[in-house]
Amino acid sequence: MLPSASKPRQVLALLSLRPRYVVQTEVLIEELWGAAPPRSVLTTLQTYVLQLRRGLSQVLPPDGPRAKDVITTSRGGYFLTVGQGSTDVGRFDDLFARGQRAFRAGDCADASRLLGEALGLWRGPVVADARHGRTLEIESARLEADRLSARELRISAELRLGGHLALLGELTALAGTYPLHERVHGQLMLALHRAGRTAEAVGAFHRLRRTLIEELGLEPTRHIRQLHQALLFPDTVALAHGGRLEEAVLIG
Repeated sequence: MLPSASKPRQVLALLSLRPRYVVQTEVLIEELWGAAPPRSVLTTLQTYVLQLRRGLSQVLPPDGPRAKDVITTSRGGYFLTVGQGSTDVGRFDDLFARGQRAFRAGDCADASRLLGEALGLWRGPVVADARHGRTLEIESARLEADRLSARELRISAELRLGGHLALLGELTALAGTYPLHERVHGQLMLALHRAGRTAEAVGAFHRLRRTLIEELGLEPTRHIRQLHQALLFPDTVALAHGGRLEEAVLIG
């Protein structure tokens, strides 16, 4: 039932990214037309919603909900009346939250499984087949940030489980994609060190430090500097932190 026209796609995308929450008419208008809406803007928006409902009515079961009860008009806007697990966004948010709880509880195997399931829902960029106005850009940026956080946390869980060798390729690629992201580089340093490649881990620190200074005029944070010192002087630094500096700096 995916509409072929660009603007109805935007409406459906925005409703899908905020299921069960009212998206105000003003927000939809800004998303579709920015600061230059047409004179017949409300009628045009209503037409787009009608088109979406007609498409829905073709795929809904005869004994199921009516299209106008799925895309509902309410309180100056529209909302999608679906369950939390009925959209990819809803499933991702639920799995991400459960993965975070499992990690905080120390169940790294369950955290890795849940976060892996959450990340497996992704097929590419957020709403890749619809134009992005201001609101979709904001929603997309939020989801991409959550995606990276879920990936970092899954890696942290797997590092705790001893999966450093299997993570080296993924972490090397992530460090290249996010050259200023200290936690990713710290995870790479830790994985390299545990794989017996401490010299490469130290080199990763110096590349990060050089990039931070050149791009932002900043030194790495204390945690990354502490990890670097632990790589250079493992006995002294680890002892000073109860033997758990690697965990405390990166994933504890």
